[in-house]
Amino acid sequence: MPTTHHAAAGILSDANADKREEIVELLTRAYWMELETVINYLSLSQHLDGIRAEEIAAALGEDVGEELGHAKLFAERIKDLYGTPPGSLDFTADQTYLQPSDDPTDVVGVIKGVIQAEAGAIEHYTRIIEATDGVDWATQDMVIAILRDEENHMRTFERYLREFE
Repeated sequence: MPTTHHAAAGILSDANADKREEIVELLTRAYWMELETVINYLSLSQHLDGIRAEEIAAALGEDVGEELGHAKLFAERIKDLYGTPPGSLDFTADQTYLQPSDDPTDVVGVIKGVIQAEAGAIEHYTRIIEATDGVDWATQDMVIAILRDEENHMRTFERYLREFE
């Protein structure tokens, strides 16, 4: 990863090159998590059928834009830290729990998948917050705001699950 030789302090300084690289790797994983969630939420929002599915499909459709916004923020921050936001050839999917079911009325399965995705994001973003503590306040502040959104999404879908069970 190139260094600038301009910043004397903070995450952009040469002294923090290794830490910066670690943070870029964590942000890159977060970027992919958000983009995979966008794909799956979009798919599920169109796939769900039935009266009981309407509200869940609508909520997922609304969340697509917010999750895409998170991916954009991660890409911008990766670039700010002298990284390169990756392209599609670097993508590996792993959200097996968010794949559309053969049964488009399986609302509970979708809700549980969303909760699992949000819990994974919360765990990863907490790791980023810990890794940036004391060295990269800008990234930490951004990820704290995104974490708040993810916690809100998870709580919303936990409430949906209560209604369905």
